Amino acid sequence: MTDRNPRARATRARETYHALPARALAALLLTGGTAGVHAQSWPAKPVRLVVSFAPGGANDILGRAIAQQLTEQLGQQMVVENRAGAGGAVGTEFVAKAPADGYTLLLGTSSAFAIIPHLSKPNYDAIKDFAPIATFATLNYVILAHPSVPVKTVKELIALAKKSPGRFNFASSGNGSAPHLAVELFSAQAGIKLVHIPYKGGAPALTALMGGEVDLMFDTFITALPHVKSGRTRPLAVTSPRRAATFPDLPTVAESGLPGYEAGNWFAIFAPAGTAQPVVERAAQAVAKATTLPAFRERLAAQGAEPMTGTPDSLAALVRTESARFARLIRDAGIRSE
Repeated sequence: MTDRNPRARATRARETYHALPARALAALLLTGGTAGVHAQSWPAKPVRLVVSFAPGGANDILGRAIAQQLTEQLGQQMVVENRAGAGGAVGTEFVAKAPADGYTLLLGTSSAFAIIPHLSKPNYDAIKDFAPIATFATLNYVILAHPSVPVKTVKELIALAKKSPGRFNFASSGNGSAPHLAVELFSAQAGIKLVHIPYKGGAPALTALMGGEVDLMFDTFITALPHVKSGRTRPLAVTSPRRAATFPDLPTVAESGLPGYEAGNWFAIFAPAGTAQPVVERAAQAVAKATTLPAFRERLAAQGAEPMTGTPDSLAALVRTESARFARLIRDAGIRSE
């Protein structure tokens, strides 16, 4: 029978409270009493942002761009620390094992969270070991063809590839890389067969394309732009969901006969699992604010990137969706790590 007497309920609550074992009571007071204080004072010292790639590349440049914005908005220095290796797995694993105190964050990418776990066995769980904070940018691709390839549109490419399976090949920055999987996704949706020629990096792959060693390549906007302008490569379409400011006259792949197709590498901020929710939410608000600022958006555009606003929940959903999509693609295409 429910006791409706408020005084009796209060007495019973006090008795239950005092009956708690000392260790459980201490834990209750610690988690309930200090989490709010910790969140209100965070950050009280510089915060480390781990970029799991070498200095100078797109990941590093975008990481430093968001670090500058977070420094200004949070009032504490955001210190970028490069921990490169294994396609981003080394830095990602480092943050997975870091203290969940809000002072070590990760610049996470679609490669590390949705691709690598299905090609190898990294020492981290992309879902269980992290607290998603927010996305902030996406880096899409432009489909490039060597000028000798007799196609000027995606529709023409698909039509010729269907008539002669295996006729066209494509370069990538490595087996299992994000651009490689973008092409495999394209091929699967188009129902065509393109031959993969992996290179050790994007630069040698692009050199091979311009030299006529290969027919096609999916390249980032900023890297492709000067070679498109020089006429050494021919652009066919962009893989972004909307037309890109870098190539305003180019259609999207979706416009070109593959509805729903889009591919690119997204960038987001993660914390170790167990980080206090108020800290996650404050960091997410700062990241979201950055994506609205003209100066930050211009800095992204200079790298061929676009802002991608999100929340902790939407980022968690993105990781699960992308992971499932690439798991199927890797299995169906029989892709193996190098």
